[in-house]
Amino acid sequence: MARENKLREPTPVFKGTDAVLAGTLTRGHLRGPMVQRLFQGVYALRGEPMTHELRCAAAALALPPETVITGRSAAGLWGVPLARAQDCVQVAVPDSTRIARRAGLDVRRTLVRADECTPWSEVAVATPLRTTLDLLLGQPLPDAVADLDAVLRAGLVALPQVATLVAERSDKGIVLARRAVQLADPRAESRPESRVRVWLELDGLHPEPQYWIEDSTGRLARLDLAFPEHQVAVEYDGSWRDGEHWALNRDRDRLNRVQAAGWEIVFVTAQLLHDPARMVHAVRAALARRS
Repeated sequence: MARENKLREPTPVFKGTDAVLAGTLTRGHLRGPMVQRLFQGVYALRGEPMTHELRCAAAALALPPETVITGRSAAGLWGVPLARAQDCVQVAVPDSTRIARRAGLDVRRTLVRADECTPWSEVAVATPLRTTLDLLLGQPLPDAVADLDAVLRAGLVALPQVATLVAERSDKGIVLARRAVQLADPRAESRPESRVRVWLELDGLHPEPQYWIEDSTGRLARLDLAFPEHQVAVEYDGSWRDGEHWALNRDRDRLNRVQAAGWEIVFVTAQLLHDPARMVHAVRAALARRS
């Protein structure tokens, strides 16, 4: 069930013209080292850490009031960090709104109803459910599933809510969004893990997420993905277990015990994940050896 989520407060930013009129800063200050320019006419003090939330706050001052922050940007404001600091701020505006093209913005022209957003700073932020819809639309299937897994795991939305929503909508890309809902699994602990799982599922393989390997001494390792009947595990290289303080690919003693228990591990690197066909082939080869 979705939990109660609160929007983050806007990070302090200001319009340069307002600061000059108030006598707080001079035009020379706006060109100097005291401030950092985020969008045309919008600034933050130099010591303010550069985060995606800061970029969202700046966009809220730079854009028309009918703008709605959505997608990965909105997810971050709801407490699910999907966007990096340098990523474009994702916004939706009506067709009638004129926005000059500018760096740092990803603008989608679509209608967001009043009940699908909530006021934030000078604009609005999409509700958790509308945010999730926009995460699903216009993305490759593995990326859409990865983002959906993340918001489900965080409790931002519940899967039945999303399933009902996409069943009722007719937006461009909604067929792919429905497929993403079918493939979603909130047990996934990272977006790369979700993408690995989707590529395997699309090739007809059905791994089990977050599977525990056990031996006579107890639990040995919790795997990203597993084929228990073949004793083949698939680990995204770089996975780290919060609260467990180990990663299988870095803990050689534990890895030796897992292999002694009869398991074969396929490590998927970031480079291999960018070549899905080769990644799937590596997993199928391991399964074939176990058959």
